[in-house]
Amino acid sequence: MSLEVRDLTVDIDGRRVVDGISFAVPDGARVGLIGESGSGKSLTALAILGLLPEGATAGGSVRWNGTELIGMPDAELAGLRGDEIGIVFQEPRTALNPIRTVGRQIAESIRIHNAIPRAEARARAIAAAERVSLPDPASIVKRYPHQLSGGQRQRVAIAIALACEPRLLIADEPTTALDVTIQAEILELLLSLVEDAGMSLVFITHDLAVLSQIATHGVVLEHGRVVEEAPVAQLLSAPRSVITQGLLRDATATLWRPGGAE
Repeated sequence: MSLEVRDLTVDIDGRRVVDGISFAVPDGARVGLIGESGSGKSLTALAILGLLPEGATAGGSVRWNGTELIGMPDAELAGLRGDEIGIVFQEPRTALNPIRTVGRQIAESIRIHNAIPRAEARARAIAAAERVSLPDPASIVKRYPHQLSGGQRQRVAIAIALACEPRLLIADEPTTALDVTIQAEILELLLSLVEDAGMSLVFITHDLAVLSQIATHGVVLEHGRVVEEAPVAQLLSAPRSVITQGLLRDATATLWRPGGAE
């Protein structure tokens, strides 16, 4: 299955904040959206899934496996979210429900798309927790988000996103709030899960160093527009746009290895 975004626009209260963004994600590809804060990368991700904030409207075209998502009724989009397209948000502390155990939240994602008993959903939740390398999965699913570390909460968020084995994963700056060591672990986990399942990936970040570790193709955004698009190795070695050159200078993550992207 492939994702095709063509001339995507997002207007918020009459102000255009995403202005004609186009890119494609072929089946099994790993594409990064990169840009500074306010470049429109997160709004692009939200527009794909019909999750834009109140007052925002999307135009243009977003096709998933040939089906147009822009204008699709929310009930139909809800059937795609989690089942065919999963999303991991930037800050799991706010993305997770603080008054529900993490196991219940993983199981809820599974039961939304599968008519199965609670006991089976719970067993699948434990398996999903194990899949993302959470320690003692049977015990950790009984805990609440505040009882977990930041890295563990992000692993739970990934487990929820992947619980129904989607074909496309959108990861919106999933390592920003983590220290460099945990960041590297989460990137390695995401990459292994995506590769093992043959999923497509849209990875959103402001850090070219991070992008070099997980994506093979990059789309550089500035003020809601695409300013450069190229293999990540080319963005690292021969950036054309001023914004990409600035992102390269600012790539300070210690896990970065020049030429690390293939």
